[in-house]
Amino acid sequence: MECYFDNSATTKPTRAVVDAMVEVLTSDYGNPSSLHALGDAASAKLEASRSAIAKAFGCQPEEVYFTSGGTESNNIAIMGTAHALRRRGNRIVTTCIEHPSVLECMKQLREEGFEVIELPVDENGLISEEDLNKNIDDKTILVSIMYVNNEVGSVQPIKAARVAIKRANAPALLHVDAVQAFGKLPCKVNTLGVDLMSISSHKIHGPKGQGALFVKKGVRLTPYILGGGQESGVRSGTHGMPGIVGIGTAVSELGDIDKNSAHVAKLKSKLLLELETEENLVVNSKGDFPYILNISLLGVPAEVLRNFLSECGVYVSTGSACSKGHRSYVLTSMGLDSKIIDSAIRISFSRFNTEEEVDYLASCLKRANKSLRKV
Repeated sequence: MECYFDNSATTKPTRAVVDAMVEVLTSDYGNPSSLHALGDAASAKLEASRSAIAKAFGCQPEEVYFTSGGTESNNIAIMGTAHALRRRGNRIVTTCIEHPSVLECMKQLREEGFEVIELPVDENGLISEEDLNKNIDDKTILVSIMYVNNEVGSVQPIKAARVAIKRANAPALLHVDAVQAFGKLPCKVNTLGVDLMSISSHKIHGPKGQGALFVKKGVRLTPYILGGGQESGVRSGTHGMPGIVGIGTAVSELGDIDKNSAHVAKLKSKLLLELETEENLVVNSKGDFPYILNISLLGVPAEVLRNFLSECGVYVSTGSACSKGHRSYVLTSMGLDSKIIDSAIRISFSRFNTEEEVDYLASCLKRANKSLRKV
């Protein structure tokens, strides 16, 4: 039996997504910037995908910009804001457990002279509202916080960040990395109070190499990809139509988010119930987000457990797919013991996982706990 539980790393594209992409590759292959019939057909598909995402965001289509993925969306939002607003302030506030595509931007901005504040997290992977209020001041130009952490599933207080910005009378824009949250939690931009929001196609059963960025009307970003002026100059370059149609189709297929979450929550609860009597099992993710479960089998190195499960046809992760070969800085920031961190695996669900798959996963974990644990 083959069971895929690494959906936070990537998801399997649906049949409808693949079919829509093949059609664009083989039939409707025109450049949407071309002024002829094939170009017009491509342009119509481009705008249909943009409208699908705008509907999911609760924004206007012209506030949606296509990118190559979450990493580029984060880079455009962070670097574009910092360089556009540097005359109004020098402080940027983020967290210590952001995705590398955010943290590496922060590293670069520090080298350019910006003051970057990385808020700490507690044992549940959460920042505090007190720290938000203490660190966001009237010189803050950007607050960048991930909605859902990709390793432990902690859900950050995005609305509290907006309140803190308003309280400080700061010129700051609020950027949210919603790559793990989109399609799983409500992501209406007005409700969250965000100015910029990043998503990625391959986390929602769309293709890799495609993303989108919400930019609130009136927000000016300094572009760093220059060329033909596509995407209103925010992200130049010929539109990658297969990916754009793919993400549009994936968004259109999301269905009832609450229903999907209830299904996944049932699967997660079932797995935890089946494992509750296992010795040396530690649950590292304490929140209510159902799609991510981080656990440790003490005495079983994470890589050994991952390889054992892979041989069983069960696919999980030993952490973020972007931190390959390194001890998790997220779990370290949460203050967990090194023995727990070194044994930690991430199980991430999708709406397509089944109870039968969970039963098989549980049985494999029990066998691993019995046969691999170091005495």
